[in-house]
Amino acid sequence: MEKVTGKGHRLLLMPLPFQGHITPLLHLGDILYSKGFSITIIHTSFNSPDPSTHPHFTFLPIHESLSESEASSIDSLHLVDLINVRIIQPLKECLDKLMRSKEETVSCFIADAVLHSTQSVCDGFKLRRLVLRTGGATSFVVFASIPLLRENGYFPIQESRLDEPVVELPPLKVKDLPWFETRDPELFYNLTSPIFDSLKASSGVIWNTFEELESSTISKFGQEFSIPIYPIGPFHKHHFPKPSSSFTIWTPDTSCISWLDTKEPKSVVYVSFGSIASITEAEFLELAWGLAHSNHPFLWVVRPGLVRGSEWLELLPDGFMESLGGRGCIVKWAPQEKVLGHEAIGAFWTHCGWNSTLESVCEGVPMICMPCFGDQKVNAKYVSDVWKVGVKLEGKVERIEIERVIKRIMSGDEGKEIRENVLNLKEKANLCLKEGGSSYNYLDALVNAM
Repeated sequence: MEKVTGKGHRLLLMPLPFQGHITPLLHLGDILYSKGFSITIIHTSFNSPDPSTHPHFTFLPIHESLSESEASSIDSLHLVDLINVRIIQPLKECLDKLMRSKEETVSCFIADAVLHSTQSVCDGFKLRRLVLRTGGATSFVVFASIPLLRENGYFPIQESRLDEPVVELPPLKVKDLPWFETRDPELFYNLTSPIFDSLKASSGVIWNTFEELESSTISKFGQEFSIPIYPIGPFHKHHFPKPSSSFTIWTPDTSCISWLDTKEPKSVVYVSFGSIASITEAEFLELAWGLAHSNHPFLWVVRPGLVRGSEWLELLPDGFMESLGGRGCIVKWAPQEKVLGHEAIGAFWTHCGWNSTLESVCEGVPMICMPCFGDQKVNAKYVSDVWKVGVKLEGKVERIEIERVIKRIMSGDEGKEIRENVLNLKEKANLCLKEGGSSYNYLDALVNAM
């Protein structure tokens, strides 16, 4: 029987306008384009993607009217709430024009799960909406459990209870539960309900994960939610016939690759905390000295805004870089997939955002986990205690502990076992995408459904 493709059908995709959400949505667009669909990216003017990275897509901006002060807010929950309100009217106007077009059939609208307000807009046009979850399945189930956890007294999180087990969600402890710094703590709870209500009303959920990584959670989700699920990740490892350049808010400094070329295999610690997380001045200095004292070469991404109140490297002591004798390389942004795939990388010090976690698994790189907020805490728990492909930095960030953790993962029996575990997961990630693999089959089911 001839395989179903998307030829003659257009898909509308809309990302939440943050780096960690835009990147996987564009990867998903590439995957579906390779199946014959035409792809239109509807996006906000805030943090808008660069159309030149994907010339085979159509990009349609909508103007959500965020003020400069609103767009620069460090309160991500408040910003998400604002975006959900402001996109409704311009999205209606955009869809009205698109749905009148007779050139191609619009098959469905795929929205980031956090853009819950898009469900009611799609309902108004009788347009099917699929949800893209850019994070892991496990953290998604934890977010779904927040009303119950709040009812059972886990929220608001109390310092004295951090090491208590969350009996409803083993193996999590209270300190592993997701949380965001926000001016309005109630907003955290108030956003959860509409996100999951809109998910239940959708035509299915697409996940950037694979069954072998989160099988028990995927099974549990399938039992609790009566909508189709499509774990077709890891997105970035799919084969794309038409290559695209990566979308980044900052321009990667590719000079770090030639620096890595001069280092021994598995010798370098790569340090990056993603596009949003921030640390204090004290943590920055402890990190710097811990990396220096470990005696391992390190590549450190210090993006503008990483250290609260600092421009870039002005906090480093005079002569710090010179004292390393070429063992350290600091850049504002790095081409992360290329870095993690480089033979010189021996460990990845990460905030455990889902994209970074998946990329590390796919390249067989052990992780040092320092989660900051949100689902990162759940991811870090699974990296260290369930998949056993990394170690978690516990407690206060101090140079002695940093030096100890680096040596622990880069050498010795524990480091060897962690490396074997992550290489095993890397192989499973490769196999799931091949014909007959779990993600391959789920993708076929998704294409047929659309």
